[in-house]
Amino acid sequence: MTATGEPFLPFALPEIGEEEIAEVLDTLRSGWLTTGPKAKQFEDEFAAYLGGGVEAIAVNSATAALHLGLEALGIGPGDEVITTTHTFTATAEVVEYLQATPVFVDIDPSTYCIDPELIEAAITPRTKAIIPVHYAGYPCDMPAILDIAARAGVRVLDDAAHAFPTRVDGALIGTIGTDATAFSFYANKTMTTGEGGMLVTRDPAIAKRARVMRLHGIDRDAFDRFTSRKPAWYYEVVAPGFKYNLTDLAASIGIHQLRKIDRFLDRRNALASRYDAALADLPLRTPPRPLAPSSHAWHLYVIRLDPIARLGRDELITALHERGIGVSVHYIPLHLQPYWRDRYSLEPGQFEASQAFYERTISLPLFTRMTDSDQDRVIEALHELLGR
Repeated sequence: MTATGEPFLPFALPEIGEEEIAEVLDTLRSGWLTTGPKAKQFEDEFAAYLGGGVEAIAVNSATAALHLGLEALGIGPGDEVITTTHTFTATAEVVEYLQATPVFVDIDPSTYCIDPELIEAAITPRTKAIIPVHYAGYPCDMPAILDIAARAGVRVLDDAAHAFPTRVDGALIGTIGTDATAFSFYANKTMTTGEGGMLVTRDPAIAKRARVMRLHGIDRDAFDRFTSRKPAWYYEVVAPGFKYNLTDLAASIGIHQLRKIDRFLDRRNALASRYDAALADLPLRTPPRPLAPSSHAWHLYVIRLDPIARLGRDELITALHERGIGVSVHYIPLHLQPYWRDRYSLEPGQFEASQAFYERTISLPLFTRMTDSDQDRVIEALHELLGR
């Protein structure tokens, strides 16, 4: 409880209903807890939601989806993969898993997504792939990025950890012409399985390779082995794979979260619109909105303080916390993180847009269980702290 007697308002909370709980109980009673019929059902329903003839491969995180996607694209030692500095470390670390080199570029200061012009300038003969990051749920300029990739002959694996269900020119991300797309179902995302992710692709070769590599390089899923007419004990290891499968327990949650995603999106849109209207007269910039028919998934609502604001970013975070309001920062850019900074000799001056954005941004609470009165607490606190 806060000093005023109000409960602490967290930055994010998942919305889990009786449907998810009942499905998990059904799975527990079934005796099939790991990857099996519920994971397959979740994959099928996710692919059907996206449409466009995609295949969906359920995994235990978006990190796993990114790693499997790059591996299936043949990324390896000596290759370069272009991505943005303004992302979570997973986007870049999977490149190094494959002994390739991440090449970092800055963001577009108007969208906070990777700048296509800087992608084009960073391409070399060693460039094999691009990983655009759809920041906060806002879509990258994918027509420009796909055009650059096609002309350069490089692959595109988009990091859509924030972007389900974001649209680009009316088409859902995952169906827009990239080689593959990675989604996240972490606990604070637009839908959740607790921990989990999905790799989506239209390319049968990518899908086949990812399915093999997600479970130790075995040529048959455990579910297939134990439900087929062939002997259950026999399998073949065809590659040195990973342990990236999604369990049926997690998929049980995902099945019902997916069925609620349109309602979840409506609520997130409503909350974002309320913030936009209520914060318009404060010394801050509200998040950009894409032009229709593109759309925002509103995973995050990120405000950017004006230089004239009477509190700096860190002071405002402390003051909000003292009032029982949880906030966050997305992200501390990779060029400031010790590992990436030191390994690649990165400096803030190389990424002026990301650096300036980072120094003045706060992610406000935004989750579907959030009530209007919860949000009013945040709005009133911001007016008290920042109002002229």
